[in-house]
Amino acid sequence: MTTERVNPPELSPPTGFSHAVTATGSRLVFLAGQTALDTDGKIVGGTLPEQFERALANLLTALHAAGGTPSDLARVTVYTTDVEGYRARAPQLGRIWRRLAGREYPAMAVIGVVRLWDTQALVELDGVAVPA
Repeated sequence: MTTERVNPPELSPPTGFSHAVTATGSRLVFLAGQTALDTDGKIVGGTLPEQFERALANLLTALHAAGGTPSDLARVTVYTTDVEGYRARAPQLGRIWRRLAGREYPAMAVIGVVRLWDTQALVELDGVAVPA
């Protein structure tokens, strides 16, 4: 098995991780947790929906750079510091997902956490994809 680290220039430079890792054989793409970081490494967006949109866009940027598409996502985990807020905004978050990733949904989990690595982050997404 061979792996390749993919760190697209459109994302904040990684420190201690790769934005995406591909493995040949039965090609899997492991996507690192993405928050609402801009290219300067700063959290953007003050609301959960704004941060969710940026975090998802960052996840999809890493996936695309690794040769995948949103329909290749097999698993996505959402970590949030505000589960109640996430639940309350689920319809809006669903619209954001459909606009950016389409209607094919991966297996997902939402996990409440006390805080994330970036202290201003409200949400983080990671995933596994299986490109054809």
